[in-house]
Amino acid sequence: MKPNDLHTPEPRMAGQLPLDAETPGPGEHDLIEAIETACARIAPVWPLDRFVAVNPFHGLRALDFDHAGDLLRRIAGVRMYMPRGYFRERLERGEIGERDLVEAAARCASTLTPEQLRAALGRERAPRTGVPLITALVDELDADDWSGFVIDRISHHCAAYFDMGQATWQHPWSGMRLYDAWRAFAALDYSADMMGQSGIRARVRALPEAPRACIGAALGRLGIPQAAWADYLHAALLDVGGWAAWTRLLRWEAELEGSSDDHIEALLAIRLAWEVLVYEHKASPGLTARWHALCADLERRAGDPDAPDPEDTIDRVLLCAQELAYQRALIARLRAHRHSAPATRPPLQAAFCIDVRSEVIRRALETVSPQVQTLGFAGFFGAPIAHQPFGADRARPQLPVLLTPRYRVCSELHEAEPEEQAEALTAQHRRLGIGKAWKTFKMGAASCFSFVEAAGFWLYAPKLIGDSLGWSRPVPAPDDPRLDPEQAARLAPSLAPCGHPHADHALGIPEAERVALAEGILRGMSLTTGFARLVLLVGHGSSSVNNPHATGLDCGACGGQSGETNARVVAALLNAPEVRAGLAERGIAIPQDTWFLPALHDTTTDRIRLFDHQRLPADSAEELAELGSRLDQAGELTRLQRATLLGLGGREGRALTKRVEHRARDWSQVRPEWGLAGNACFVAAPRARTQGLDLGGRAFLHDYDWRADHGFATLELIMTAPMVVASWINLQYYASCVDNHRFGSGNKVLHNVVGGAIGVIEGNGGDLRVGLPLQSLHDGRRWIHEPIRLSVFIEAPQSEIDAVIARHDLVRELVEHGWLHLFRIESSGDCARRTEDGDWCTVESH
Repeated sequence: MKPNDLHTPEPRMAGQLPLDAETPGPGEHDLIEAIETACARIAPVWPLDRFVAVNPFHGLRALDFDHAGDLLRRIAGVRMYMPRGYFRERLERGEIGERDLVEAAARCASTLTPEQLRAALGRERAPRTGVPLITALVDELDADDWSGFVIDRISHHCAAYFDMGQATWQHPWSGMRLYDAWRAFAALDYSADMMGQSGIRARVRALPEAPRACIGAALGRLGIPQAAWADYLHAALLDVGGWAAWTRLLRWEAELEGSSDDHIEALLAIRLAWEVLVYEHKASPGLTARWHALCADLERRAGDPDAPDPEDTIDRVLLCAQELAYQRALIARLRAHRHSAPATRPPLQAAFCIDVRSEVIRRALETVSPQVQTLGFAGFFGAPIAHQPFGADRARPQLPVLLTPRYRVCSELHEAEPEEQAEALTAQHRRLGIGKAWKTFKMGAASCFSFVEAAGFWLYAPKLIGDSLGWSRPVPAPDDPRLDPEQAARLAPSLAPCGHPHADHALGIPEAERVALAEGILRGMSLTTGFARLVLLVGHGSSSVNNPHATGLDCGACGGQSGETNARVVAALLNAPEVRAGLAERGIAIPQDTWFLPALHDTTTDRIRLFDHQRLPADSAEELAELGSRLDQAGELTRLQRATLLGLGGREGRALTKRVEHRARDWSQVRPEWGLAGNACFVAAPRARTQGLDLGGRAFLHDYDWRADHGFATLELIMTAPMVVASWINLQYYASCVDNHRFGSGNKVLHNVVGGAIGVIEGNGGDLRVGLPLQSLHDGRRWIHEPIRLSVFIEAPQSEIDAVIARHDLVRELVEHGWLHLFRIESSGDCARRTEDGDWCTVESH
């Protein structure tokens, strides 16, 4: 007798299919629609080598914020609001006031009184179970851990299948489709034997050969009512939400190129196949009866959704009150603030990324040198490029993930002959090859043991001590070109084709397109007149070691890369004489003595490094020295302001600088910096509107003068790119706070990298983790990030803002569905809020 024969077959429900059916049968169109609906609800996640912030609710943006929360809570028990104790603490500290509670209740169309809200803070909400999965039901009835087992097996397979170079041994089914490879793998996997189900391997071979057929057959075998198909499939994907997000990225990138990708559908088929396998091998009268009851309840709820939960209303009002408290204080400061723009030519202009960390150092630079004019612009500086590092065979996008690169630039040795370039490439490849061979030797199945015995403690003692004390790095820096120091210092991106040996199409920015690109960049920066002698273009990056999420601290506008390349490319473009001549013909006259100088702000150490300064005119040496002094002073003041949150309060000067720089080299440091924690608002207005205000490193600041924006193309660009990216960042931080288990990555100390650069798992198993670790949000005593939705303030005519919203569905969904709050700044400093129905109302700040 076979294990499959141990249970009595049950009659199939109406519309059910045998598991080995090759087509879903009647209702195929409905099946496809349900699959596409479930897959579209999943947001993508980018790999660790370009870990950009993602709105985890992107697939639900067609719903308003509240209804998306209801859906996620009903399907997977997701939390969309902070615990009641969090709001209680804010009320007790006076950060949320009586007026905020009253106004929030009115805005949420609720009759709740402040007394009722305060009373509700004394009770936490009970967790809610979502759409039932067989594995969870079996766990409940038999005290097993089939849910964990299934997730582990799927994660194990996906990590091997999608491996990006970490695995020493190659996956034997790498040339097959994901679903086919899983069937081959699962048919040989003896892990189920440890769960007492050795017959599963044989049953895997009988599964349908096509993923969609497997999904349809599984829905029929399990008796899932058709009205609940989409929700059930969504719940199944959320059960392996990390890998669902990864496969959703593969579809996202394929769609950008005009093609398609079905990995997420294959993953869904694998998860449903496990549902059926567990159901068949754990079948019992009790399980069957309970499952049929749950399916009947699913059908009832699909046809008659649950009534609104009063507890949800309480949470919505509390979140709204918290947001109102922040908005009211900010609007009062904007209304009372007055600062005049400089009437004379500034000695220095410095354009920073709109990143919230730039707000602090911009304010510091203006403090130490009031004559300096700072600007805010998206950190890719409007350059739609991908960058191919020297010797690399692939280019990395250096722009927001919402956009597609138009140009591909590569780095080369400045002022080098072709022979020197070739020699440098040969030396680089030799060093990389030696390093790879050494690593392979150390990690070999046999040699790793003999290596440790032979090397002993004394050979590695210097490195162990150096790494522990922060004198050296455990591994080379990611941007280390493996060249001699003199050659590395001469590396620079080129505007022209550089004859890269790995290029598969033309590189560089065509000369015929450079003037138009430069014009768009300057108009986007609202910088078409009043140029200083020196104009700094300051990108930003970060410094940390042993940090899988390091690129998440780099520039999101540069696709999770450092902004160095973009700053250097744009500076070279704007310094080119032929480009300046073309700009003059288009009405933008750059003075002959103006020079654009690229720089990089290290957000971990708050040092600003200058690039290509050796190309400055010879008479600029004194000016350059003075600039360096100003930047050093601004960095010192910035470090002083950040010190308290980093636990370095009481230190200053060289002692503080030394400690901050040590953190950047400390392999045990879980929090080298706070990143974008605290982000809360986006302001698109002239700098005079916010200059001199301490916005606490919580504001994305984009310079924008609507009076110089003829045709309002810049306004449209701001609202469709930087504003959307800022919202994604804000919602990633929000989600990672309210439900870190589902949308975050847990404890950073337990992270293990998967697939080389795919992502991390927490511990030695489980699902791929997405979002931010707790250490990026909480300092061990309190939340550093305040989870509120982004408040956007734009100084522009109402009609033009409304026109942009009407033309772009993505912007309209974010604004009208409550994913962010939109305000218009009037010339008087008063603010008007855009309501959910598209009207505008003046906001009272006191």
